[in-house]
Amino acid sequence: MPIVADIHFDYRIALRCAEYGVDKIRINPGNIGDEERVRAVCDACRARGIAIRIGVNSGSLEKHILAKYGAPTPEALCESACYHVALLEKFGFYDTVISIKGSGVRQMINANRLVAGCCDYPIHLGVTEAGSGSQGRIKSAAGIGSLLCDGIGDTLRVSLTEDPVAEVAAAHEILNAMEIDGQRGMNIVSCPTCGRTKIDLIRLVEEFRMAAHGQGLDRLPLRVALMGCIVNGPGEAREADIGIAGGKGEAVLIRHGEVLRKIPEEQIIPALIAEIRKIADLT
Repeated sequence: MPIVADIHFDYRIALRCAEYGVDKIRINPGNIGDEERVRAVCDACRARGIAIRIGVNSGSLEKHILAKYGAPTPEALCESACYHVALLEKFGFYDTVISIKGSGVRQMINANRLVAGCCDYPIHLGVTEAGSGSQGRIKSAAGIGSLLCDGIGDTLRVSLTEDPVAEVAAAHEILNAMEIDGQRGMNIVSCPTCGRTKIDLIRLVEEFRMAAHGQGLDRLPLRVALMGCIVNGPGEAREADIGIAGGKGEAVLIRHGEVLRKIPEEQIIPALIAEIRKIADLT
């Protein structure tokens, strides 16, 4: 697992981390001292092939930039990042990653779009101090997902006030939703219930999700459709790798566009799981 050392204020800690062979060092060049200290970090990282991530945060902008813009605007965040990039380039260091984070979603999106338009360095994405629960996940998905759709972003972190393991799971969900190559898992397509639905779709979707997770099948890059009626159901199911279109207490099972058979409601989950295992050659 790659190790990133997040260093503030004391450049000597960055030098020691470089000696120990970390994979990347994250610094804010503006808070580790004078230029000679920045040069020392650049020299140590260059000698060992260690990348430096410049961390710009809306809560810790340089005073002169904050005074110029009056607030941590996207333009202020971009100028701070470019200032630090120029400082590293001054010492011949180019193995740089840029990270611009803000707690405001629009602020973070616009700042990263600005910096992506003025340089070619890799960009690390994140909505900082996003909070917890669904709010933190929605903020992160909106900010990170928007930039990934623009083709911006090389690494990311979902910042939650929770166990860090939850951050990894949330990040994977975002990458899966964006259908990023190499990061895709199962994509469950299911409809909102309406008067046409004649099966207990809410229960079925939750039971399927739990069953797929329990057997490790949710890691497979498959599109699975659980649709409640005959209006949109058959079309969505045909576009999926495997799916069902609900009827009255039953459903049609469809795999790769081919109707396999009708199944009663109580057999929907076992039938889906069995067909997924066949597709994945896990039988």
